[in-house]
Amino acid sequence: MDAVFKALADPARRTLLDALRRKDGQSLQELTELLDMTRFGVMKHLGVLEDAGLVVTHKKGRFKLHYLNAVPLQQTIDRWIEPMRVKPAARAVLNLKSTLEGNDTMTKPDFMMQTFIRCTQDALWDALSDPDSMAAYHFMCDRVEGEAVEGGNLVWILPDGNKMLSQRPIKVEPKTRIEATFEPHFFGPDAPASRMAFIIEPQGDACKLTIEHYDIPEGQDGVAEGWARLAASLKSWLETGTGMKAAM
Repeated sequence: MDAVFKALADPARRTLLDALRRKDGQSLQELTELLDMTRFGVMKHLGVLEDAGLVVTHKKGRFKLHYLNAVPLQQTIDRWIEPMRVKPAARAVLNLKSTLEGNDTMTKPDFMMQTFIRCTQDALWDALSDPDSMAAYHFMCDRVEGEAVEGGNLVWILPDGNKMLSQRPIKVEPKTRIEATFEPHFFGPDAPASRMAFIIEPQGDACKLTIEHYDIPEGQDGVAEGWARLAASLKSWLETGTGMKAAM
């Protein structure tokens, strides 16, 4: 957490984070144009942000694309800000709708997030693929129906019985990767679907979880907060046995 506060202390780094909040997936060249400093200077600032976990990168060809990672910020808010509020924070449901592509090829993600969870690879895989486990830590739903297998269908059910979203797994690599559609029912029966992926990488006595979201339509900024909520609750559930359910 000290690294997060240190990273946020510099106005140049805050400018970079603001730029990525407005438009994720920017190259070094794009970010350099925002600051009155050399390319090397911007690289140093991005390095500090990466070390703090506030920025994650994705290689595409010879370019390195940068993404805002909201998990450390959400953890800081949950620890230092939320307990100080007089009334509970009611977080908006994920505002996600986009067009499902006609092929299975994923290119550049529109959104990317990483977090480290102290757990085994088996435990993280079960949390992401077992419906009962998903319901236990999901920040809004209390029931998940279906199977996380290729060709299967998963449905997240709200406490009032309404469907929140559905996912159809497209590619499942056991204990490593899940790619699926993201079909938000809260936008109505004709809401277009997008795509997402969970990627698991063992890191000693912990696991790195990367969340990627593709083809998010313009204006659907709620995805960042939704994924941060989910990742924070998942991490808490695996490490302490208690998820972080949102105030309803």
